[in-house]
Amino acid sequence: MTHLINRSSLFDDLFRDVASGFYVKPLHGDALPKSVKVDVTDAGENYLIHADIPGVSKEDIHVDIDGAQVSIKAEIKQKDSTSDDQRVLHSERYYGSVSRSFELPQDVDIERSAAEYKDGVLQLTLPKKVQQESQRRLTIN
Repeated sequence: MTHLINRSSLFDDLFRDVASGFYVKPLHGDALPKSVKVDVTDAGENYLIHADIPGVSKEDIHVDIDGAQVSIKAEIKQKDSTSDDQRVLHSERYYGSVSRSFELPQDVDIERSAAEYKDGVLQLTLPKKVQQESQRRLTIN
């Protein structure tokens, strides 16, 4: 008997304890996306995260890490390019803030972590923290 594993349910389990999707706060125009596509990969010594955050300047993206908890926040700003004699008739662009938090299976070594933002994709390389043995056997006198 062959058992099929649904990969999406594995990631659902990974994120189930945290609010799913991004918090969406539309300010103007169309509503912000209700979720940002995020890929999480366990690459042995590192977790690799790819988050689609198009239309954002890298200065407006913030990543916070606390143990195994990862939080991504971004501010999408709309740049007005109209003058006094112009008015917007239709706009499908949006702006506002989005954020997402999730917990990884193991703590992250923040000192060796790296982030890069290119072509609308945030790429995080998060090395796993080396687990030091906290258990030791005591000698009985």
